[in-house]
Amino acid sequence: MSDFDSFDVSASREKFTPSDAITLRTELMQSGLDTFQAAEIVTTFMNGRGYGISSQEARRVASAIEGLGCKPEQIQAELERVARVM
Repeated sequence: MSDFDSFDVSASREKFTPSDAITLRTELMQSGLDTFQAAEIVTTFMNGRGYGISSQEARRVASAIEGLGCKPEQIQAELERVARVM
């Protein structure tokens, strides 16, 4: 069971599109960065859309997104769960 299995996408407020999620996952998968560098990509992604995220959450999200079998809708739901309005 992945970290994302318990999230209900229908309850989200659509802060991020599935396309946003795919773009972020592609960038993380192609980067070959360590967890801290990947967390910086997540943080920059969130900040660029007007949201903040803690360093710890960014590392956890980056690791989970890089995991196999993660669907765009699951990534979208997780991003929306951890997004903090700046």
